[in-house]
Amino acid sequence: MARRILITGASIAGNVAAWWLGRSGCDVTVVERAPAFRDGGQNVDVRGVGREVLRQMGLERAALDAGTGEEGTAWIDGEGRIAARFDLAGFESGGPTAEMEILRGDLARLLYEPARERARYRFGESVVRVVEERDDVAVTFAGGGTERYDAVIVAEGVGSSTRELVFPGENDPRWMDLTIAYFTIPRTPDDTRMWRWFNATGGRGISLRPDRHGTTRAMLTLRQRPGAEQNWDIARQKALLRERFADAGWQADRVLAGLAQADDFYFDVLRQVRMKRWSSGRVVLTGDAAWCATPLAGIGTTLAIAGAYVLVGELLRHDDVAAAFSAYDRAMRPFVEKGQGVPKIAPKLMNPLTPLGIRLLHGVLNVASRPAVRRLGAALSFGGSGEPDLSRYAERPL
Repeated sequence: MARRILITGASIAGNVAAWWLGRSGCDVTVVERAPAFRDGGQNVDVRGVGREVLRQMGLERAALDAGTGEEGTAWIDGEGRIAARFDLAGFESGGPTAEMEILRGDLARLLYEPARERARYRFGESVVRVVEERDDVAVTFAGGGTERYDAVIVAEGVGSSTRELVFPGENDPRWMDLTIAYFTIPRTPDDTRMWRWFNATGGRGISLRPDRHGTTRAMLTLRQRPGAEQNWDIARQKALLRERFADAGWQADRVLAGLAQADDFYFDVLRQVRMKRWSSGRVVLTGDAAWCATPLAGIGTTLAIAGAYVLVGELLRHDDVAAAFSAYDRAMRPFVEKGQGVPKIAPKLMNPLTPLGIRLLHGVLNVASRPAVRRLGAALSFGGSGEPDLSRYAERPL
């Protein structure tokens, strides 16, 4: 009899898990709180073992073809001139822009379309109660009804409500003292294929990134200590941004005008999820719900893809669910810990408070952008050590 698996969350990690579990013959249900599949979102990149998983799914080429077309990153000074520039060409893993640069929603849909052929999806649904039984777990849904599963995979976001049901108070978040807002604005003729990043005094940042949908992706960053702003309503969050960026300069007026009309606004006070354990009985966490590294790490999507793949691989290698979850933890923990190793000084350095700090940042970036320095940085960058060994799952093909 096929295992009955419930997955909560229909983004990157949830869809990868659904694809592989469904392919293996499991009876898979995915529930998602949103009323419909969520497109939208900002740029993400996939590297290393994440790309290897996509390759095994036959989706690597499609993900490359669906990329944003971003050609590199440029820091802009107060006069609108380029102060430092990192071109993608010739440096696949040596700069802020990766070869596989894709919008979160585009990648999620690329995974969702084949996954829904292998799993049942229920949108507008969430979990309100989880009870461990002797041989299964009983899950009660917000829409009514209780169903039983052999295992539950929580693949939700950084603020996962299901995680808090099963692991109340166990998350010890690491706050990064940075607030970020993402939204889409109309494209103008002077927008380029570069990610343009402007620093304003007071630890403020404005960046504009290209996409393939005829629009531009805007991001506003604020260097400040957390004050529960992630719990405010959208109107109050937008009011904060209008107040703080009114005199920022560069393209602030344009971005704030777009903010007023944006219907895909996303606001977050950055914090890492730090969990001492990722499983309890027959319930397991993966993706951001387990280990959110924040966008500062540049590895979140790779962790989500690899984590879901390893989790499924261990479930198929073990008859005992608890043993599978323990093996998954051992395989992924070193990779996650390395990904979460971003020093808290990083957002301070990248978001200076003073004009002098901005000039120093631009000077350092200008030196770092030189080919010889970039090659050295690429050799020392994230990757290799800590990555899970995917070959072990070839013993029992997924």
